[in-house]
Amino acid sequence: MVTISNVVQNVLNKHVFFQEAITQDIVSFNKIANNLKPEIEKELGKKVKHNAIVMALRRYSDKLESRDDIPSFNYFRETLLKTDVCLIILEESPEALNKTQELYNKMIFKQGKIFNIVQGNYELGIITNQSNKDNVIETFGKKNISRIVEDLVVVSLMYSKDYLFTPGVLYNVLRFLTWENINIFNITLTPQELGIVISRKDTMRCYNTLEKLVKTTKNNTF
Repeated sequence: MVTISNVVQNVLNKHVFFQEAITQDIVSFNKIANNLKPEIEKELGKKVKHNAIVMALRRYSDKLESRDDIPSFNYFRETLLKTDVCLIILEESPEALNKTQELYNKMIFKQGKIFNIVQGNYELGIITNQSNKDNVIETFGKKNISRIVEDLVVVSLMYSKDYLFTPGVLYNVLRFLTWENINIFNITLTPQELGIVISRKDTMRCYNTLEKLVKTTKNNTF
């Protein structure tokens, strides 16, 4: 038999931000119940009392607080900032892929420089220093470039080797930034490094948010 508690849990599992609001105690159960009531009634196929939903939410909240499956993790070993970065987007094609090697040979690599190519199904994204922008345009041609986003920075988080095998690490970083309305233009990953491409204007807010993440996770209050 499907119970109200089962349905409430299933609905909340589809609405991650409501889970965050509950764990951070920043919204009342009454307001969440009002918001979710139509969806819960639709799944159950009948009318449901408001108080019954509130009680189910309280039980779900207790379950979130008492869960012991949260992996412990040390955030972070080191945080690096690379400024004057741009994101250049062009259409993916065999010709474009061949030209990436030509572009690589033109790049000026010094300490602190950046050059990442992200290949999608239909587009290529090139993340590099502003000083390399002209080389990219010259190599691919203006007509093949669909967009250039400038005034960006890359915040790189250096992790231990456990990062690659610890579930929830990437999610926790992104959810904290999302809560602060920090837009992420791109993400680069290696086994021990997470690079977050953001607007320069969001740099300080990003740093402050990451500090908050460190304090929160140390207290095991995700």
